[in-house]
Amino acid sequence: MGEIDLMHVQHNFFKGRKILVAGGAGFVGSNLVKRLVDSGALVRATLHEKPAVWNDERVQYVKADLRLSEDCKKAVEGIDYLFMCAANTSGAAVIDKTPLVHLTPNVIMNLAIMEAAYEAGVKKFLLISSNVVYPLTDFPVKESDVTNEFFHKYFIAGWVKRFNELTCEMYATKIKKPMTTLVVRPANIYGEYDDFDWETSHVIPALIRKVVERHKPIEVWGDGTDIKEFIYIQDFIDGLLSVMEKLESFKPINISAGHPCSVKEVLNILLKLDNYNDAEIHFDATKPTMIPKRMIDASLARDLIGFQAKTSLEEGLQKTIAWYKDNSLI
Repeated sequence: MGEIDLMHVQHNFFKGRKILVAGGAGFVGSNLVKRLVDSGALVRATLHEKPAVWNDERVQYVKADLRLSEDCKKAVEGIDYLFMCAANTSGAAVIDKTPLVHLTPNVIMNLAIMEAAYEAGVKKFLLISSNVVYPLTDFPVKESDVTNEFFHKYFIAGWVKRFNELTCEMYATKIKKPMTTLVVRPANIYGEYDDFDWETSHVIPALIRKVVERHKPIEVWGDGTDIKEFIYIQDFIDGLLSVMEKLESFKPINISAGHPCSVKEVLNILLKLDNYNDAEIHFDATKPTMIPKRMIDASLARDLIGFQAKTSLEEGLQKTIAWYKDNSLI
């Protein structure tokens, strides 16, 4: 993993602090580990089935199945701050075919790691939730817009995330000796070390592969008019670190760039960036798609922690294409 872009600042708060990144081999976790190490933190990261993305003697990697309480206890021992990045995630195809795949492991993992963190005296616990906890709307959703009603295809995933959020609230506000818990609801994250596997990837890595590999035609699931919010991974890490550093009480917070766009717009940017001028596009409305419109209000993050995304969609996509070309076998 290369040097951090200078536009993404170091967070001196973490220097010398003992941090656990649960899910250290995942997309968010691997990028977070790098940023924390470069900020001088004492980092431990859990690995399950995937190997570490990058090897650095400054990181203590621990093999752990976070569904097991004994593994969680070992992972959190001596830790001050915990980022819960571990989760069973996938793209639209997997959720459409097997909606139960995320239910049991995600609930059990979160309960086990929170219990272990509480017993170990962890100072702050941060959960990465999701924007699927919001209902379908025609306006940018604020943190207070949760109704416990979900887009129908996300009924299970939405409830899993909401239950995990409510568990955080219980630990933070409903017991005599609380643990500070923080909840982040991100926009759709993309960037270096994303999942580019056909079966499990999200929309941007899937489209990047199709553009770079010069698919003809390029098949796009749906009609391309779905409105989504995206955020470049390094901007998201900035937001995560700022939330952990600056917030002291339970308050779910959106982290987004605040610039909604359609899938068709994303594809057009990718075609332009990679000079695929004679591309043929086939929109397939029979393929599974998800929330048709998701806009996110990120004003609370700006007001509470001074967060604002620095990377435009075009710049972030350019960096992601370059990384994919450098790291794929194509």
